[in-house]
Amino acid sequence: MADIDLRALRRDLHRHPEPAWCEFYTTARLVAAIERIGVDALHVGRDAVSGDARLAVPDAETIGSWRERAREAGADPAVLDRLDGGHTGAVAVVEKGDGPTVALRADVDALPVTEATADDHVPAREGFRSGTEGYMHACGHDAHAAIGIGVLEAVVESDFSGTFKLCLQPAEEVVGGGRAMAESGHLDDVDALYALHVGLDHPTGEVVAGVDPFLAVHHFDAVFSGASAHAGAKPEDGRNAMQAMASAIQALYGLPRHSGGATRVNVGTANAGTATNVVPERAEIEGEVRGETTALKDAMVERAERALSGAAATHDCEVAVETVGEAPSAVSDDRLVDVVHGVTERDAGVRTAIRTDALGGSEDATYLMRRVQERGGEACYAIVGTDHPGGHHTPTFDVDEETIDVGVRVLTESVLETGAALDG
Repeated sequence: MADIDLRALRRDLHRHPEPAWCEFYTTARLVAAIERIGVDALHVGRDAVSGDARLAVPDAETIGSWRERAREAGADPAVLDRLDGGHTGAVAVVEKGDGPTVALRADVDALPVTEATADDHVPAREGFRSGTEGYMHACGHDAHAAIGIGVLEAVVESDFSGTFKLCLQPAEEVVGGGRAMAESGHLDDVDALYALHVGLDHPTGEVVAGVDPFLAVHHFDAVFSGASAHAGAKPEDGRNAMQAMASAIQALYGLPRHSGGATRVNVGTANAGTATNVVPERAEIEGEVRGETTALKDAMVERAERALSGAAATHDCEVAVETVGEAPSAVSDDRLVDVVHGVTERDAGVRTAIRTDALGGSEDATYLMRRVQERGGEACYAIVGTDHPGGHHTPTFDVDEETIDVGVRVLTESVLETGAALDG
């Protein structure tokens, strides 16, 4: 019996936050926990994700610096070798006889947020604040990973009949890892997939059995190219990329909406120019569009690309648009929602059991959900509530660690009951 200390694991991961495709220490730490538990197969790195399907992959220098940071922090060099090139993540497999194949997906990446230092922030007060300035687990993925390990250990020690897979997915925050894990092949024989998130404005002791719908999302970079010139002496010789960018931003926010459902558009960053007396020759924006369905998202992408091209042409510039992250919409299957809801109604630690609720955002677990559903399986995305003093993606975000125990119990029991539900 491994008897993993899940709170200590979560706190260790919290001290070592890592962004998308740079989760070297995180993956190595989780691999060590999995090996301690003992599984029938463990796929790591390129064996866990499809390298060709990765999105939003940072440059080699960035990946190399995070790998070195993980090595200095004590990550197993043998595991780091298996994660070469930023192929992070892992899939653990437990074989326990005849029965369905059930999977649990937990994401593991962190965010570029500087963590709070005040004494009323528990990680700072108790000594597990981020040790990497400028990055933190500001969304609870450290707790997701700990819950996943707890479920794995519980299933190994249970009388579950079937196959269980724990999918530790990188790069959710940039919607860059879901597709790579979905296309790895590990989901193709899965009969039932569970995914989870902590918090999302639900308090400790509250569990939402199924979330839908998710907004489909598309992240893009747009680089405008023009020609520089002296802004005082010869402005007419320039082709102003900043003007093109500004026009594009206004055009994007002015995109007409669709009668088929909700849509969203946002420009998150904008950069241009080098000096006050130089006509800018280059400008760049990072933006996103969303839709209530994948079709609505696709319609918004088409309109956004027309707006970007039109703005560039108006100012005699060119624009190159690149997709850097994307995820479809998805819906939780009623039968699995019923399983989770039934479990939560019987769990003494769950004070409020909610059958379904809307997320109001996007998640690339939808790639895994749809992969399973398209092959005849079922999928469910649940929320395990947690009291968090700051909102998600803020410096003061934290997880009430009681949530870890609740999540392990609810997800483990849901996995164990899934066989009977699928046979029903």
